[in-house]
Amino acid sequence: MNFVSTRGASAVTFDDALLNGIAADGGLFFPEVLPQFHTDDFADADSMLDIAKILLTPFFAGSQLADELDSILRETFNFPILMTPLLIGTRKATLLELFHGPTAAFKDVGARFLAACICRLEQRMEMPLTILVATSGDTGGAVAAAFDEQPGIRVVVLFPDGRISERQAHQLTCWSDNVLSLAVRGSFDDCQTLVKSIMAEASLCEQYRFSSANSINIGRLLPQCTYYAATSLEHWRETGRPPGFIIPTGNLGNALACLLVREMGLPVGEVVLATNANRIITDYLAGSKWLPRDSISTLASAMDVGNPSNMERLIHLFGNPAVLNEKIRVCTVSDENIEQQIRKNYSAFGFAICPHTATASYAYEQLSTAIRESQDWIIVATAHPAKFELIVEPLIGDEIPLPVSLQRIQSKSSRSVSINADMGSFEKALNGQFYLNDGV
Repeated sequence: MNFVSTRGASAVTFDDALLNGIAADGGLFFPEVLPQFHTDDFADADSMLDIAKILLTPFFAGSQLADELDSILRETFNFPILMTPLLIGTRKATLLELFHGPTAAFKDVGARFLAACICRLEQRMEMPLTILVATSGDTGGAVAAAFDEQPGIRVVVLFPDGRISERQAHQLTCWSDNVLSLAVRGSFDDCQTLVKSIMAEASLCEQYRFSSANSINIGRLLPQCTYYAATSLEHWRETGRPPGFIIPTGNLGNALACLLVREMGLPVGEVVLATNANRIITDYLAGSKWLPRDSISTLASAMDVGNPSNMERLIHLFGNPAVLNEKIRVCTVSDENIEQQIRKNYSAFGFAICPHTATASYAYEQLSTAIRESQDWIIVATAHPAKFELIVEPLIGDEIPLPVSLQRIQSKSSRSVSINADMGSFEKALNGQFYLNDGV
């Protein structure tokens, strides 16, 4: 299978799309043709691994990794993905828990898959690869953990200095010598823009062999499709009905993965995007022009994005806002709504949710009675609440125990480098010309 740029550049192989991260013309790679499936294609597939293999095999056609897909998937899905039934009023919903990986966030799936692929491809390369990742919290930790101590690969994590919690910052800065953590004086969008600018700089790319581990990389996006495929198939088999999904949305990668699964023919019902106060998606679907804007800091910090990269793929796939409005719903959720929902869910169910999951839970409750009753709903839970203890614990009046995976991370020492959001500062940091900040 070949992958084309959303801006028209020539098609490349799956392997080149993984290693390059972004197309030569600045566009994002997208499958030249989406494979089509029927539920019968998965009749003998009972596990996440079985379903993932069937779903992803067409994308590996012609790849050097085609014969290694089984082992790649075993490395990716070596932690549980759980479904928790919820009774909300008189209606049943299900919580899809994607946060039981090594860094307690859904990003572990895409990051581990990407690392498993790239590390295998890099065994065939002579020059080391430098992975760039801009993060508003969870992505950087997942990518750093996945590539930690991998020979021949360097990871550079860029995060907005002072805009994430101390615990989140520690999870970005506590890794081995092959991970460089940069605290950028600016927003997540500044970090993301800097990464795109770096990857467009030909001389730097030639010198360092840059690739990206953000959801602009197709290798992050495709594995996320697998849990939507598996979840929708499980529900379809039990009920004969396609479930709807409500997904917390920032850079749009996770939501796009769900939409791709539906476009490939699997039984996915309506898709609702839950955003925080960063309204660019909501406003665009309401008729505003797509104009990047400064992000707003919110309680759901991993969703503080003023220019979601994957909208470019959505527009490439579906076209104009009129078509998009037929494909998705959007609900904007304020910080006040987030706080209200965290308290409400804890009172109702006896367990805490993170601020991002709270946006999806709130969005579910804002659906009209007719829409809620038209299908069964799955609410996507994207991170463990212990990652946001400074927000969640005061709201619920209780302490959230750290999962074992986060206990291990918190026990590590940390270090980072502070830089301005410009190319010169980045190059100096890459060349070791800044002092490290210990104990971030």
